[in-house]
Amino acid sequence: MPPTNLTTFDALYTHLTTTHHYPVLPSPSPNPHSKPLSHTIASLSLHPTLEALLHILNADLASAHFLCRHMQNEPAWEGMYIHGLLHRVEGDYRNAEAWYGNVAGSECFRRAWPGEAGLEDARGFIRRVERLRKEKVGSLEELEVESQREVDALVGWCKERFGTGRMEDATQAWVEPSEEHRKIASKMLVGGEGWRQF
Repeated sequence: MPPTNLTTFDALYTHLTTTHHYPVLPSPSPNPHSKPLSHTIASLSLHPTLEALLHILNADLASAHFLCRHMQNEPAWEGMYIHGLLHRVEGDYRNAEAWYGNVAGSECFRRAWPGEAGLEDARGFIRRVERLRKEKVGSLEELEVESQREVDALVGWCKERFGTGRMEDATQAWVEPSEEHRKIASKMLVGGEGWRQF
């Protein structure tokens, strides 16, 4: 059972980042770190970007993905970036690189990956994570530090932009999916492709 004092974004963020490592490799379990904490996160009615980030830190990727699917088109750059981060965490590295490429010019992405080489640095990070997972080459500790830096930068951006108060109607943050995303979703749901494995 999670502590009862987790009633704000900052309290939950601190709890999750001090109880668990910042996400690098896919979780060995399909379940969240804490199922009750998933409910606690959702009940805060935060801006969907911040809620999705907390779900990712709780290893509740299904809840995070649900939210990201409502923010996967312009001008929801933050949601698109979080969608890429989610794919990195679940081990879908090519999809993560594609999402990062889609948002490379946005302010939120440049906050985490500054400079002319920001996108290449981000893709290099994804490749190092993939290499550690598939070839056991590299340092998990170094990648956790890089993951922390990325997540903290994205969280900072979202907090500044949206605040951490209640958002009673999250549909205000949602955007219409592109035609390409509609087709992909249709294939997964009714076209026989099903859920992807990484």
